Amino acid sequence: MAAKIETITILVLDSVGIGALPDANAYGDVGSNTLGNIATACGGVHLPNLGELGLGNIAPIAGVNPVAKPSAAFGRMASLSPGKDTTSGHWEIAGIVLDRPFPTFPNGFPPQLISAFSKAIGRAILGNKAASGTEIIKELGELHLRTGKPIVYTSADSVFQIAAHEDVIPVEELYYICRCARQLLQGEYGVGRVIARPFRGQPGGFIRTAQRRDFSLPPIRSTILDTLCANGKQVWAVGKIKDIFAGRGITRHATTHNNDEVMAKTISFMQSEQPPALIFSNLVDFDMLWGHRNDIKGYAAGLTRFDSQLPTMLSAVGPNQVLIITADHGCDPTTAGTDHTREYVPLLVYNPRGGAGINLGTRRTFADIAATLAEAFQLPNPGPGCSFWGNYWQGETLSERL
Repeated sequence: MAAKIETITILVLDSVGIGALPDANAYGDVGSNTLGNIATACGGVHLPNLGELGLGNIAPIAGVNPVAKPSAAFGRMASLSPGKDTTSGHWEIAGIVLDRPFPTFPNGFPPQLISAFSKAIGRAILGNKAASGTEIIKELGELHLRTGKPIVYTSADSVFQIAAHEDVIPVEELYYICRCARQLLQGEYGVGRVIARPFRGQPGGFIRTAQRRDFSLPPIRSTILDTLCANGKQVWAVGKIKDIFAGRGITRHATTHNNDEVMAKTISFMQSEQPPALIFSNLVDFDMLWGHRNDIKGYAAGLTRFDSQLPTMLSAVGPNQVLIITADHGCDPTTAGTDHTREYVPLLVYNPRGGAGINLGTRRTFADIAATLAEAFQLPNPGPGCSFWGNYWQGETLSERL
């Protein structure tokens, strides 16, 4: 009898979409294709290890050809939730499909909300408009240094972002200010995330630091993380996963500052003497450093670096483990805007003992991952997704794997 699967690792390549969804026109995202457009713009990308897994079998990507015998199962997933933000994408992976999108404020936040926020923190604010994070600190950073007023801004996503120079508002105080905002931003103002955006430097040379932190709404329903924990399973989070789920359904977490640290800590968790049932990791740099800044070359270089690190991670996937590589939305840097894009996300599922080369097709919802985890661990499925566990272990009965 085959050994029981004990650990599943979900690795979210933040914003690495793979083609516009059918409803992309409703979001102004027709033609978006984060992976495909980056590859075309760069004359091809060199991703041999992702290619070997089957990335090029999912969709055309210049430089990543389909392979006859992929070493992983492959497919793509559509988002069933409305919107295209980090919180809804990760929640859907975990089994929650939203009925309506989180609210957005493209014209800034209502005066009554800003007034209540200023009163709560004892400071007036600057900004209160939709803007690029790097551009708004160029515009208002010097005034912030003079006045001590935090910079509040948003984007096309459901976010309330607060930028402050670390010498003016220390990071821990900025986090407190964000918690005040989170308490106010409920109900009709319930944005998906409040984000602390500390920066340093002088006018003309401001740089955002790695002390960013997200303050999300708690999940509105039970997730597969909650189900695992309720059944005595361990869930270990790496990177901003803990923040996205407001700490719920997580038994251990590792704070990281970049993709390299996420990869190192994830591999370390996978190699633990007693690894958990679920390792859930997010590689934020693709979105934060390159997607939102329209940095095509930087994004391509980040993909290449991730690909070069992949063999070490694959070698850490033991016979009783499964690695799932996916994304939460797109953020196509080749488009005119700097916001997320409404896209399919890739799905690669790897285990050294089986499942290689299976085409998992186009999944109706990201929640198929939660359903798959539920079936793998013989637990109730918290959401509407359909498990691909049986498809993945094609050729063996499910009981043999469990």
